[in-house]
Amino acid sequence: MKETNKSLLAGLSVVIATTGIVMLVGLLAIRPQKEVISGEADASEYRVSNMVPGHIDSLYVKEGDRVRRGDTLAHIASRQVDAKMQQAQAARRAASAQSRKAQGGARSQQKEMAYQVWQKAKAAEEVYRKSYERVKGLQAKGVVAQQKLDEVEAQYKAAQADCAAAEQQYLMAREGAQSEDIAAAAALVGQAGGAVAEVQSYLDDSYLTAPCDGEVVEIFAKVGDLIGTGSPVASVLDMGDSWFYFAVREDLLGNIATGSTVQVRIPALGEQTYPCTVRRVQAMASYATWRSTKLNGQYDVKSFDVKVVPQSRIEGLKPGMSAILCQ
Repeated sequence: MKETNKSLLAGLSVVIATTGIVMLVGLLAIRPQKEVISGEADASEYRVSNMVPGHIDSLYVKEGDRVRRGDTLAHIASRQVDAKMQQAQAARRAASAQSRKAQGGARSQQKEMAYQVWQKAKAAEEVYRKSYERVKGLQAKGVVAQQKLDEVEAQYKAAQADCAAAEQQYLMAREGAQSEDIAAAAALVGQAGGAVAEVQSYLDDSYLTAPCDGEVVEIFAKVGDLIGTGSPVASVLDMGDSWFYFAVREDLLGNIATGSTVQVRIPALGEQTYPCTVRRVQAMASYATWRSTKLNGQYDVKSFDVKVVPQSRIEGLKPGMSAILCQ
C-alpha cells in the first residue's frame, strides 16, 4: 500500500513538473521579443575622372591602397594637348617679339634712312624754290609766259609737300611706335600667355590626384586604355566621412531625435558599441514603410529614415557592414 502511494506521488510530481515546464515555455514563447533595429554602414565615395581625352600612360596605385589627398593616382597622355602647347608657346614668342619691337621703336638704320630721305626732299624743295623765284622774276619782265610760271609753281608746291612728308616719316622713326601700338602689342602678349595657361591647366589635369584621404576601392581602366573626357579612372572611399542609416518604425523612435547621441554596435567588429550623433530623422515613403497594426486595435505606423554619424573614426568599418542601433 505504501509503495503504491509512493508511486502515485512520484507520478503526480512528474506531471506537475512537466506541466510547469510547459507553462514556462509557453510564457516565454508568447512574451514579446525586444525589437532589433538593424541598419547598414555607408561612406562617401569619389570617382576620379579626367578632364581631357587620352591614353592612360601610368597607374601609380592599385585597389586597396591607402592614399592621402593630393597623391597622384594616374597620368593620362594626350598628343593633342602637347601639340596645342607647342602652338600656344610659339604664339607667345611671336607676340613677345612684336611687343619688344613696338617698345624699342625703329632701328638706327631705319632712322638714318628716314633722315636722309628728308634731307633729299629738303634739297629738292630748295631747288624748286629757286627755280620758282627766277621764273617769277622773268615773267614779271615779260620774258616767259604765265603758263611756265604756273608749271614751276606747281613743282615747287609738290616739293614742299614731299619734304613735309619725309620730315614726318623721320619724326615717326625717331619717336618710335605710338602708345596705342605698344598697348595692342602688350595685349597680344597677354592673350598668348592666357592660351599657354589654359593648355597648361589641361596638362596639369592629366595627372589625376586623390580628392581626399582614403582607400582606393576600384580602378576602372588599365594602362594603355583610351578614355574620353569625364570617364572615371579610379574610385576613392573616404572613411572619414562615414555614417549609418536605419529604417525605424515610429513606435520605436523613443528618444531618437536629431542631435541626440545613440550607441551603435557593429557585429563584424565585435560587441563594442560606438557613440554616434543622429543627423537626420525623416519619414520614408508610405508605400515602402507602411505597416498595419489595426488588427490588434492599435494604429498604422510608418518608418523613418534615421541617419547617424560616428563621433570618432571607427577603425575597420567598411561600407555595407551591418549595424545595430542599441536602445
